[in-house]
Amino acid sequence: MKLPVNEELLKSLKYDANGLIPAIVQDADKNDVLMMAWMNEEALRRTLACGEMTFWSRSRKEYWHKGDTSGNVMTIVEWFADCDTDTLLFKVRMQGPQVACHTGARSCFFRKG
Repeated sequence: MKLPVNEELLKSLKYDANGLIPAIVQDADKNDVLMMAWMNEEALRRTLACGEMTFWSRSRKEYWHKGDTSGNVMTIVEWFADCDTDTLLFKVRMQGPQVACHTGARSCFFRKG
């Protein structure tokens, strides 16, 4: 499902020196934070075009559509830019096993300090 694109907002986003912006992913129903990954402008455009999370892998230097290998597809409900337009927040519904982390945990944030 293609999402509406606010071109003015897209133009105002602040990417870092490597052309990346952090993307926080939150469960739309339970409100728990599932993960943080990186996006470049193309990953964001791909995400908005298909309505599912696509990221830029810094280590592999390639795009990855969340769920292609794991089945844990994240469908976007809504998204936001923060007040400084240098961080994105995506509220999603997970399809599949409900696991966001590559470790097999539901959330990447399972290590309590």
